[in-house]
Amino acid sequence: MTLYPQMIVDALQTVTYAGTKKNIVESGMIADQPVVAAPQKEGEPWKVSVVLEFPRDTDPFLKSTVKAAEAAIKYHCQKLNTDSQEPIEVTIQTEFKSKPRPEVGKLLPQVKNIVAVSSGKGGVGKSTVAANLAIALARLGYKVGLLDADIFGPSMPKMFKAEEARPYAVNVDGRDLIEPIEAYGVKLLSIGFFVSPETATLWRGGMASNALKQLIADADWGELDYLILDTPPGTSDIHLTLLQTLAITGAIIVSTPQQVALADARKGIDMYRNEKVNVPILGLVENMAWFTPAELPENRYYIFGKEGCKKLAEEMNVPLLAQIPLVQSICDNGDQGTPAALNSETATGLAFINLAQSVVTVVNKRNRELPKTQIVGVK
Repeated sequence: MTLYPQMIVDALQTVTYAGTKKNIVESGMIADQPVVAAPQKEGEPWKVSVVLEFPRDTDPFLKSTVKAAEAAIKYHCQKLNTDSQEPIEVTIQTEFKSKPRPEVGKLLPQVKNIVAVSSGKGGVGKSTVAANLAIALARLGYKVGLLDADIFGPSMPKMFKAEEARPYAVNVDGRDLIEPIEAYGVKLLSIGFFVSPETATLWRGGMASNALKQLIADADWGELDYLILDTPPGTSDIHLTLLQTLAITGAIIVSTPQQVALADARKGIDMYRNEKVNVPILGLVENMAWFTPAELPENRYYIFGKEGCKKLAEEMNVPLLAQIPLVQSICDNGDQGTPAALNSETATGLAFINLAQSVVTVVNKRNRELPKTQIVGVK
């Protein structure tokens, strides 16, 4: 048998790379001259070594292309040496134009605290609390990021008046990363920036989880004091993905005083306190604690029940971080993309500033007294 590098290149010209619809030679994917080593002893195989360069380590066509290249080399070389029965051993190494994503456990090294804002059920104002908490922390002088992890119901683009924004890519230390949008002093990313607001996101759990991982690991979050996670309601694949990807400092549970909401809030608390998860509960936020009409600012009407979240906090032995009233302006500000926390002179704006100060206090206490949260192992 006779083999030489050009024979290997000719073989690779028969392999199409689906990413470009061209063969891998035309696509410029051969990173170095193929290496061919003849057998040193009878019975040993010919050894062929090829280095292929892919755009990124998450390339969906990587495995299929490598297998096709290996098969093409063996077939092409044996076809040209029909009189030989000598074996061929093919080694294909892969390199990436964009540096590979850091391993889980080494993601976001410049982020000091990761806080999940959760709720047992939808409709309790979790996203409103998350958005206003992030803005309030930024107004207190902290470096803040906000990840809209609600893949199927993203609301942050509207709440931050950034529906038309489209993040772009930047190259950081050899990696192509998504640059978060900046609004009101907060770095913001949401799947809502990449999908049409009029179209339902019909994704299976695996697709949604992969999209979330990209927003976490393939984004240039930079140095942050706080990364706020606006999680979906309930307990789902998305929560498990977050717990398996990030060491979450602690969770904040949002609920209304209503007994139905409180029952689901208990499930949310139980999820984070599960021995396999073990994420500290930083505290509870009672949203829509009472209704105060604009014309009667001193009046309080407990339309969802009185102090139900306060009682749950006492029962679960966790702090009650804030009681946020139900005020028309909170809804209006959210719809207009001007969250209430932007104006600390109003009662609602002040309530969110006080919430942010409480969060800083409980996070500092948690960091002093408890060990760092461990990422949940993949089962």
